[in-house]
Amino acid sequence: MAQQTSTGRRYMRAFISGFFVAVPVSVTVLDKLAYVARVEGASMQPFLNPEVGAQCDVVLLNRWSVRNYQVQRGDIVSVV
Repeated sequence: MAQQTSTGRRYMRAFISGFFVAVPVSVTVLDKLAYVARVEGASMQPFLNPEVGAQCDVVLLNRWSVRNYQVQRGDIVSVV
């Protein structure tokens, strides 16, 4: 019984330490580099959501290029 408790504590300690590493890294990546967003509605047709009533599109929003002012003609810019 003591062995199971020790193993359980070891797994819990590994989970907590991994959690405290993964959360700040994930927040930094989502804030500084890029994140995934859904595009819904007809405002971007025909480029996004080309069919009326279709499922929403999923896009990767690149924050790094915008932060460095590397936006070019033809790029789609999202204001959140």
